[in-house]
Amino acid sequence: MEFKDYYEVLGVPPDADAKAIKAAYRKLARQLHPDVNPGNKEAEEKFKTINEAYQALSNPEQRKKYDQLRLQYLRWQQTGRGQPGGRPQQDFNWQEWAARPGEGVNVEYTTVDDLNDLFGGQSPFSDFFTSIFGQAQAGRSTAAGRSTAGGRGPARRGQDVEVQADVTLEEAYHGSTRQVQIGDRRIEVRIPPGVRTGSRVRLSGQGEPGRNGGPPGDLYLITRILPHPSFELEGDDLHMEVPVDIYTAVLGGEVRVPTLDRPVMLKIPPRTQAGRSFRIRGKGMPRLSQPNTRGDLYARVRLVLPEPMTEAEINAFRELAARRARQPA
Repeated sequence: MEFKDYYEVLGVPPDADAKAIKAAYRKLARQLHPDVNPGNKEAEEKFKTINEAYQALSNPEQRKKYDQLRLQYLRWQQTGRGQPGGRPQQDFNWQEWAARPGEGVNVEYTTVDDLNDLFGGQSPFSDFFTSIFGQAQAGRSTAAGRSTAGGRGPARRGQDVEVQADVTLEEAYHGSTRQVQIGDRRIEVRIPPGVRTGSRVRLSGQGEPGRNGGPPGDLYLITRILPHPSFELEGDDLHMEVPVDIYTAVLGGEVRVPTLDRPVMLKIPPRTQAGRSFRIRGKGMPRLSQPNTRGDLYARVRLVLPEPMTEAEINAFRELAARRARQPA
């Protein structure tokens, strides 16, 4: 059997008070919970270990027994430092600390049934824990003072479900719908205008069903905006390139600019340089919380040659280039 230093597991000193132990446990539990790390076996094992450490240290009687065991075990290891490889753990007198027949552990905050469900029916506690404190059984007291003996256990809210959805820029602009499969249910989810990458669309009560009469969890659709061939999204604003022929750039005129709504005409002043940007107000993306408020569209000039160019046009450019070359510097 392997000794476990529960203080080291939670990252607290042996003289830590109950408040510090609880804070350390909650911090680690948020990081390692299986719902946050689906399919991550390493995180699952660490979550079991921190939960076990908290169950041992959060109960004053169990902590007192563990502290006495820990002190004796560390002293025993200290006296065996001169031996090659140290003392084998199996040589420690574990029997002295074993739980009495029928003795069970007090479990705080989470019922044993909940933990068994979370880990697919597997025991959430190590051999070390059960040998010292006894088998954890339904019917032991919880932090809220409730007893699960003779019943199905307390009502428990169903788990939330997160599903990622790839959304085109047009869908994010206008809004859209998605069909989502949750178990044997097929749910239509409305994606509101203005979502961004990382937006969480919540559907109350559409997650996993609750246990023992508890309410269902929620469904969260996590959106990811796909790249667009013409527009780049920056905050609420859109950026794009608009082709402008050299005649319009030199003489001025108007060009047609596509938007995610409908095309608009942009006035180009004479002598416009390549790379100049024009802001078109209110033609950017809607805001999720204020769909009637939109960002701006920035159209960046990209000079293009007229197609096709006639020989007369090319000769005219040669003449203009020659005249410019003859001008004094």
